Amino acid sequence: MNTQTWTAKRFFTSEYFAEGLRSTLAVLLPVLAFAQLGQLAVGIPVSIGALAASLADVPGPVVHKRNGLLICTVVVFFVSLLTGFALSHVFLMGTMILAGCFFLSMLTVYGNRAAMVGTAGLLVLVLVLGMAPKNVWAFSGLLAAGGIWYLLLSMAFSRLLPFRPAQHALGECIRETAAFLKLKADFYSPSTSLDENYRNVIKQQTVVSDKQDAVRELLLRGRAQDREAADRTSVLVLTFVDVVDLYEQMAAIQYDYATMRRAFGQSGILEHIGNVVRLVAEELNEIGWAIQSGSRFRRRQSLPAELAQLERRMKEVAAGGDQNSGAVLEKIYANLQQMLQRIEAIQRYFTSGTPVATAKNDELEYARFVTRQGYDLKLFRENLTPTSTTFRHALRVALACLFGYILTKSIPLGLHSYWVLLTIIVILKPAFSFTKQRNYQRLVGTLIGGVLGVVVLAVVQDKGAQLVLLSLFMLGTFSTQRISYVVSVVLMTPFILIGFDFLGGEGLLIAQERIVDTLLGSAIAFAASYLLFPNWESEKLSDLMQRMLRANSSYLQKLAASVAGAEVGTIEYKLARKEVYVSSANLSAAFRRMVSEPKRKQHDVEGLHSFLVLNHILSSTIAAASSALLARPHLAYPEAYRQPVRQAEAVLQESLLLLRKEKAAPAPEILRPANHSAADMKEEEDVLLLEQLEFIWKISQDICKTTKAIYA
Repeated sequence: MNTQTWTAKRFFTSEYFAEGLRSTLAVLLPVLAFAQLGQLAVGIPVSIGALAASLADVPGPVVHKRNGLLICTVVVFFVSLLTGFALSHVFLMGTMILAGCFFLSMLTVYGNRAAMVGTAGLLVLVLVLGMAPKNVWAFSGLLAAGGIWYLLLSMAFSRLLPFRPAQHALGECIRETAAFLKLKADFYSPSTSLDENYRNVIKQQTVVSDKQDAVRELLLRGRAQDREAADRTSVLVLTFVDVVDLYEQMAAIQYDYATMRRAFGQSGILEHIGNVVRLVAEELNEIGWAIQSGSRFRRRQSLPAELAQLERRMKEVAAGGDQNSGAVLEKIYANLQQMLQRIEAIQRYFTSGTPVATAKNDELEYARFVTRQGYDLKLFRENLTPTSTTFRHALRVALACLFGYILTKSIPLGLHSYWVLLTIIVILKPAFSFTKQRNYQRLVGTLIGGVLGVVVLAVVQDKGAQLVLLSLFMLGTFSTQRISYVVSVVLMTPFILIGFDFLGGEGLLIAQERIVDTLLGSAIAFAASYLLFPNWESEKLSDLMQRMLRANSSYLQKLAASVAGAEVGTIEYKLARKEVYVSSANLSAAFRRMVSEPKRKQHDVEGLHSFLVLNHILSSTIAAASSALLARPHLAYPEAYRQPVRQAEAVLQESLLLLRKEKAAPAPEILRPANHSAADMKEEEDVLLLEQLEFIWKISQDICKTTKAIYA
């Protein structure tokens, strides 16, 4: 089977396609059904209601989806009512736009699901403004009926494919983890730029963190009650737990690559290691595809044989080097072996056929890894302040839409001038960088899609063929909206043009209107994001850097406890590890957004990049040392081992004080013994551990120096 066919198969078995099919059926069927009955005017608002509800159908537990869709239906109904009655007077409509856009945008404080409910409300507000229904109560009721219709369809899909969303999320998480491992493999290629690869690794770390959060939302929030579902869910949960542990093993493959290149550059062993790591990544990627598509695993290579060959080669190289070199190679081999064991364990979960159950206390412990979203009115009130990013965004949307409304009333833009407001609410995002990106994608997609739509209408005259094309374009739009927004817009524009052609509109004129309105709306949105209470990432970096340092400090404390011989609880260790991943991902994402902002709003890009890289190296080295210690019996190590860890903690605290602009007492200078006794270092592993601990101290000092340079 060729690659293109296999890729197409993966897409059509993905959750993206299932979402697209569900939304297409929900929107298209009411129009077709009522059109057959001669009641097209009834079918259109029902379809709009279904479209609005589909926006709020965010992946998550079924109960949360159901509640979110019900709330969305209620919101859509009342927004339609208020907008419909406000249409009688321009001043009332302007007030409705200002208040409605502000309130609906403020729902973002309650998380992504609530934010999408707000977006659905904004969509309906604009569409009611454009359609100006004569019977507001009937129109609003039909919108609500469309929401209920979509809810029923969504619940039917959930009943028919109960595990598909979780499998899809888990499969994506595994594949992105495999992509992370491939980037780690590039460190072993002497031709790879270390600095550039660190950029790629940190960027991919953000993607993996987002995917892990998506899986936690689906698997660890709502657990099934019946036995069959519980067994199936337990397999997915245990797989996810192993994948996160495997991800730590990947992070633990962290060494001083520049030194390794000097030591092993001529031996060829580094390239050999990199090739084996890539094979492991490819096998993991195939597991991800198999879980995502619900297909059987197919082993692509014999990893145990490749690993055994690497071990022999490592022994040959180590025999000709010093003791420390041999210890490093042994550690790399041990990490790869553990990774292979975890991959084989994941494969057994899905091939053994034996139900896997989780203990009740495990259920309670898993819940600690899920971030709880509060819906208290107090949270809304606390964000009604200019210091709140959400408040500034809501006010920005409200004022931009009001300006757009006044403009459309002042300038004759055609029958569909409400597209200006529609463009504003779609493009305008809380962060300037997101608005900039969405602006470009919307413009490019609309221009290409407009040309495509006009060509289709000119070439295809048969109404039956046009209906088929409309359905395909609609399916493509909904299926790609979470994969590629620009592709989604390219496909959206033709189906809108074909739809208006069915309603008697002229294709070329409609395309011209859409392009002009999109250009105007894009200009307003971009100007608003730059001029109205702009949200610059550089203003938030200090807080995110502090969170990163606190997370690494907490992670380091778990390592310090292990070195001191104390027992570190697995859950506490994993919670500290999770906080490192999340804080690192948040800081990395904010940094990338900042570099796409105007130059004058950026702050020490190189210094911040160094801060990110150093913290990544620090957490990876902590993971490497911790994984070795947790695998051994609890043992209190000598003072020579404890001192670097204490020193590193002190230096991280000094960095935190610098970010808080508080005076910091200088940390005492480390006093490394000139010679370590044989009693202190009995094994090669102990030598490597001590080197890792002292490397942690060194990196912590580099972090402190970088922090001083950034905020000097």
